[in-house]
Amino acid sequence: MGSSPPPTPKKGEIRFKEIRTPCEYIEDYHPGSYHPVHLGDLFKDGQYKVIRKLGVGSFSTVWLTVDQKQNRFAALKVLDAEASKESKELTILRHLAGSVSTDGGKYVTLLLDHFQHEGPNGVHLCLVLEPMGPSANTMVEELPCFKSQTVDMKIRYPTWMAKSLLRQALQGLAFLHANDVTHGDFQPGNILFTLKDLSSVSENELGQDDSYQYGSISPPVERLDGKVDKWAPKYLAVPQPLDKYADISQDFRIKLSDFGGGKFIDKSGVAFFSSDPPKKIVTPHGLRAPEMIFGGTGNKSLDIWSFGCLVFEFITGRPLFLVPGFYSEEESDDDHLLQLSYILGPLPNHLYSLWTRSSRYFTADRVQFNSFLEEVPEGTDLLSVKGVPLEQFFDNEKPTDMTDNEAKAVKSLLRRILQYDPAKRPMADEILQDPWFMS
Repeated sequence: MGSSPPPTPKKGEIRFKEIRTPCEYIEDYHPGSYHPVHLGDLFKDGQYKVIRKLGVGSFSTVWLTVDQKQNRFAALKVLDAEASKESKELTILRHLAGSVSTDGGKYVTLLLDHFQHEGPNGVHLCLVLEPMGPSANTMVEELPCFKSQTVDMKIRYPTWMAKSLLRQALQGLAFLHANDVTHGDFQPGNILFTLKDLSSVSENELGQDDSYQYGSISPPVERLDGKVDKWAPKYLAVPQPLDKYADISQDFRIKLSDFGGGKFIDKSGVAFFSSDPPKKIVTPHGLRAPEMIFGGTGNKSLDIWSFGCLVFEFITGRPLFLVPGFYSEEESDDDHLLQLSYILGPLPNHLYSLWTRSSRYFTADRVQFNSFLEEVPEGTDLLSVKGVPLEQFFDNEKPTDMTDNEAKAVKSLLRRILQYDPAKRPMADEILQDPWFMS
C-alpha cells in the first residue's frame, strides 16, 4: 500500500484525511487549483522567500515574503492555475500603476512585481503587492481598542473613524472611476488598513507565529490510501493577518484591494473596465444595486450603491440590507427586493414589472400583504405590511456619539446615493463634496 504513485486527482475527489485546522480546504489542491506553498519556499529565482501566510481566497493564497533583492517585505498573491488563465487583475493593476502618483492613487493597493510560476497543478500568475493589514470588517471585530464601541452585541467604529474610513474609500473609488475601472466587489473585506513602518522589524518577528490563537500549521497532510501526494502541500499554514502591525493612529490610511474576485465571489465578479463590463457581475447580495438583481449591465454606479450601503453599515454597525446566504437564489432575490421596498420605498414600475414572483407578496394594487418567503395559504386575511423608512431606520440605529445635526446630514446623503435610477446616483467625486464629508 502506498508503493505505486497515485493517479492524477480530479476536482471533487476525496483523497485526504480530514483537517480541522482553520485553513483552506485540502481537497482543493488538484490540477487547475492552488499551488502547494510551504514556509521557506523561494519564488522567482530566489528573490521572494515565504515567511508567513496572510490569507486565502477562492482563487488564490496570499503570503508575506522577504524580497531579498529589494530588501523589503512584500505580499505574494499566488493565483490558482485556472484563474491565472483568465484573470484581468494584472491588466487592471498595470493600468492603474501608471496613475498611482496622483492623489487618489494613495488609496489603492500597489503592484510591485509580477511573474509566472510553474508547479504540479499548472502555471500560476503571481502578483507581488505591498503588504497590508486586516480588512475593515475584521479590524473592528478583533482589536481590543474597539471593544468599548460594543453595545447590545453590536460592534462598530467610532463615528470619526467611520467617516475617515469612508472618505478614503470614496477617494479610492474616485481614482478607479477616473481611470475607467469599476471595482465590482466593493465591500468591507476589500478595504484594507495600511501597516506601520516595518523597516525596523526583523524577519523572525514577522514570520509565522507559533503562538497564534489557531496555531501555525496544520497536522501533516495524509492521503487515505497512504500514498505520497505531489499536488498538495505537506501541511497547511494557518492564515495570520498582520493585525498588530496595522496603523490605527489618528492619521490611519486604508486602501482598496482585490481587483480579481475575493472569497466566495464568482470569477466573473471581478474589477472591470467600465467601458467593457462583463456579462455577469457577482457582488455580495446585501450590497447589490437593485438593477443587478434582474441581470442589469454594470457601470460605476454599482460601486456607488455599495458605498451608500456601507455608509449605513460603518456608522451603525449593522448592514442596511441583510440577505442570508442559506436561501435559494429566488428567495434571496425576493428577500432583497422586499427589504428595498420596506426601507427605500416602492420599486419603480420598470423594476417591479421584472419581478416575476411579486404576486406572492403584493396585491394587484401593489399593497404588500406578505413579508415571508412563502406563499400565503388560501383563506388567510390580507394584512397590509408597512415599511420602516430609511430615515427612521437610521435613527433607530444611530450611534450615541453622533449629533442630531450630523445624523440629518448622513440621512440626506443616504437618500442622495441610494436611488433606484442608476443615472441619478452621484459620482464619487461629487459625493466627496457632500456637506457631511466637507464638514
